[in-house]
Amino acid sequence: MTRIFRKLTAILTQDEEFLRAVKSIERIVSKLLSIGMILVTFIAIAHLGYALIEKLILTVERPNNDSFNTTLFELFGLFLNVLIALEILENITAYLRKHVIQLELVIVTSLIAVSRKIIILDLEKKSSSDLIALAVAVFSLSLGYAIVHQANRNN
Repeated sequence: MTRIFRKLTAILTQDEEFLRAVKSIERIVSKLLSIGMILVTFIAIAHLGYALIEKLILTVERPNNDSFNTTLFELFGLFLNVLIALEILENITAYLRKHVIQLELVIVTSLIAVSRKIIILDLEKKSSSDLIALAVAVFSLSLGYAIVHQANRNN
């Protein structure tokens, strides 16, 4: 018991020990997040597979241009969900590899998420201010990506 108390005291009082403990916790949390994202990705793939079978078979049985277009947009959204999950997993594994958050990956993931929102957007239910906000988000993320990408290329 005194050994544990001494170790805990060392962690709390010595900077090097404390930083080592924080780094260990970061690694554990990153690994848990990776496992969680793998699980989420598999569930998203299963949902996509189920939707592909269900929606395409139902749409083929009852061909209707409007329902087919709606189905396509739903499926595109599900594909992008899987892509976003993979990008988040890539962000986590890149952090585990280099112990640095890679801003370029984060911006690309954000661009994919905003693109997904635009693709599945129901224009009849949204106002012009919603569209302007999405346009500003896309422009800002694109500009940010260009700046970060150029900075990374110069390094």
